[in-house]
Amino acid sequence: MQEIRSPSTREVILDTAEALFAQQGHDATSMRQITGAAGVNLASVNYHFGSKESLVQAVLKRRLAVLNRERLRLLDELEAQAQGKPLKPSQIVDAFFGTLLRLAADPAQAGSTFLPLLERTMTDPSDFIRGLFAEEYADVLERYRNALFAALPDVPRAEIMWRFQFMLGATSYAIIGTDLLRSVTGWTIDEAEQPNNPDLLLPRLMSFLLGGLRSPLPQVPSA
Repeated sequence: MQEIRSPSTREVILDTAEALFAQQGHDATSMRQITGAAGVNLASVNYHFGSKESLVQAVLKRRLAVLNRERLRLLDELEAQAQGKPLKPSQIVDAFFGTLLRLAADPAQAGSTFLPLLERTMTDPSDFIRGLFAEEYADVLERYRNALFAALPDVPRAEIMWRFQFMLGATSYAIIGTDLLRSVTGWTIDEAEQPNNPDLLLPRLMSFLLGGLRSPLPQVPSA
C-alpha cells in the first residue's frame, strides 16, 4: 500500500500564502488571513519564515526555482544537440518563454496560481521583489543572452537586449489574458476565436515574439 505523506506545516503555509498572493497580491494579504486560511498560528509562520517579507520571498523562490531549473535544462539539451553551432532563435524563445506557459498549465506545478502569482509580482515596485528577481534570474538570463547573441550575430547586442525586454513585457501582458483589454477598450472578440483558450496562448505568443525578434532593424537618424 502506497504511503500518503501529509504536507508539512511549512508547505501548508506556502501553499496558502501563494493562493492568497495570486488572488489579491501580497500587499493586500494580511498575516491574519494567511494564518486563518492555513489553520496555523502566527508563531508557526514566524518560526518557519521570520517575517512576511521572507514568506513572500519563499513563495516566489519555490516557483522560480522550478521554472529556471527547467529553462537551464532545456538550454543545456539544445546546446548539446547543436554540438557547438548557434541555436535557432525560435528554440531559444520557446525554451525561455514557452517553458513558463507550459509549467503554468501543469497542475503538478500549481497551475491555477502560478501565472497570477507571477503576473502580480513581475510588475511589483518593491525593492525586495526586484532584488529577488535579479538574484533568481541572473544565471538564467546570462545563459539565454549569450545564446541569443550567438544566434543573431548580425543584430547589435543592444538591439537584442531591447527586444528581449519587449518580449518580457509582451509575455507579462499575455499572462493576464484579454479580459483587461476588453473591459478598458470595449473591444469584443467572438468566442469562436477562443480568446481565453490556454492551449492557443503559447502559439499566439510565440508567433508574436518571434515576429518582433526577427523584425528589421530600426533606421537610426543620421547626425
